[in-house]
Amino acid sequence: MASYNAKIEELQKIYDSNTNNLVFLYGRRGLSKHELMKGFLSDKPSIVYLARDCSNEVQREFFADTIEKSCDINAVSRNYADLFNHLRTTEAKKLVLYIDHADYIMKKDPEFFEHILKLKNKDYYKGPVMIIFMTESICFAEHELVEDFSKGYKKFEEIIKFTELNFLEVVRMYSGLSEQQAVEAYGIFGGVTEYLDYWNKDLTLKDNICRLILDKNAPFHNAAREYLEIELRELGVYQTILYALASGREKLNDLFEYTGYSRPKISVYMKNLAKFDAVKKVVSFETGGYENAKKGVYRVNDTFLNFYYKMVFPNLSFLEVMGSEDFYDYFIEPYIPEFLDRTFVKICMESLELLSSVKRLPIMISKIGTWIGKKSNIDIIAQDEDRNTITAKCSYSREVFDYAMYEELLAANKEAKVNADYIYLFSVKGFDAKLKHLSIADKSVVLVDMNEM
Repeated sequence: MASYNAKIEELQKIYDSNTNNLVFLYGRRGLSKHELMKGFLSDKPSIVYLARDCSNEVQREFFADTIEKSCDINAVSRNYADLFNHLRTTEAKKLVLYIDHADYIMKKDPEFFEHILKLKNKDYYKGPVMIIFMTESICFAEHELVEDFSKGYKKFEEIIKFTELNFLEVVRMYSGLSEQQAVEAYGIFGGVTEYLDYWNKDLTLKDNICRLILDKNAPFHNAAREYLEIELRELGVYQTILYALASGREKLNDLFEYTGYSRPKISVYMKNLAKFDAVKKVVSFETGGYENAKKGVYRVNDTFLNFYYKMVFPNLSFLEVMGSEDFYDYFIEPYIPEFLDRTFVKICMESLELLSSVKRLPIMISKIGTWIGKKSNIDIIAQDEDRNTITAKCSYSREVFDYAMYEELLAANKEAKVNADYIYLFSVKGFDAKLKHLSIADKSVVLVDMNEM
């Protein structure tokens, strides 16, 4: 939560300034933004308004009612100018006007934002005021706000994005979890704090997935669909694409052949999904083996969406009949180790970046990524500014990291035309004797056990 607290400290600095302020906050659903804002507002005079998806007339009615009750006034009329002229506080502190789900009101009523700018400029309320907009829509914050409010966009002193926790932050924040449990929780929910808060360290992975996702009354039984509904309309189309991607159809032509949607439409749908990081185009690290690399590969980027559309969505009919525990045993448990391989690669990449930042690597990483070849992949490639190179292979699902897997990495290096100065091998379940002997004889080959990370 350290990164979140840093954002609150940033807000406090803005609040403490001697000027009026206009700030925009955003981040995907589930990042504890609202709880943190409650803490920020707790010692300040504030007006909190939750915008709703409704008509302008009803929105103004709700807004006026909030102002009147919060300021204990009876407004002459319910237009914004009159309401803002009647703002008041009994404390000798800067007033905070906090508008949650601001996109609902900004998209439908441009006049509202014009009055907000006048409020900031002291055309109405003469006391100090800090105005904070919040939204869970990444598309609105990163695209529509810039495109549709180009002049107003520049009026925000700060635009602050809340992001998911990385693995190290998860380990620190949820210190009761074992290393194995942390990987499992992170592999299912990513760094979404409000999801992780429900994870019970005293239960098995099966029990947690059943009670949090699979049971009919589970808190996240419909979370994937609810998350998509914030950003998208044609859910049938997008769920089809997400399932196709999660099941391994990673090229646009694969999606075209599987879904039957036209190529131009698929391109538009993919751009819409990419706008809020649901999917991403995976570009291979630049190497001399460009002709051997796969081009145009797409993957589900959101951790929970990837789990849901790979494991749950295609089998919902059976969940209805079998119940959550039997469903887990048949459709999830056999595939979990391999599924978590991808999470483990991400964790290992974060680990290398951290080691580099504290100067515990033989190189200072300036660029890091992955390489996807036509025949083989390199989990991680990292280089410094002088192009000294680390390549790495990560194993979560295999019983032991053996010498043959090391040779697979060497073959992938050759296909990518990469001359690795150092090779890092990451494993959950240890290494065979031959690799251990190799790492002693050759210091450029480094073995990393997950428990030591």
